[in-house]
Amino acid sequence: MTQTLKPSAQRVQQFLTEHGYTFAVHQMPASTRTAEEAAQAIGCKVAQIAKSLVFKEASTKQAVLIIASGANTVCVEKVKAATGIILEKADAAFVREHVGYAIGGVPPVAHTHTLTTYLDEDIQHYPEIWAAAGTPHSVFRLTPEQLSELTKGDWIALAKAS
Repeated sequence: MTQTLKPSAQRVQQFLTEHGYTFAVHQMPASTRTAEEAAQAIGCKVAQIAKSLVFKEASTKQAVLIIASGANTVCVEKVKAATGIILEKADAAFVREHVGYAIGGVPPVAHTHTLTTYLDEDIQHYPEIWAAAGTPHSVFRLTPEQLSELTKGDWIALAKAS
């Protein structure tokens, strides 16, 4: 883990500090762009990676943040059944416009707009999880409870059956 934070990672660190959290954003020497790369760089299970995925709500075209376990694929049908929201895929430009970060480094917090957020209940199985921190090389460690506090997200079952 290196010391100097990129501006996007620094923005996440500042948000965390301003909200009273002592989490440290770590700039990693290896890529953390995917859940698999992040788990390898950190030395944890893929399921402990809290991946932030941005979708577009079909009727309003608003951004919806889904924070899923790195081991899971989001089942849009389960999200619809739990929330009534129909999700569409969001492209890179939409993600950057609505959250202020590029795909591969989207953090669960510090977005340019307030987002409706849903949390994968499977993340609750781990006492420690890791989330992206604004760049494809930065992460921070937290607990599922802290993730819930920070995001104000609702826990739902959203994983596709394997």
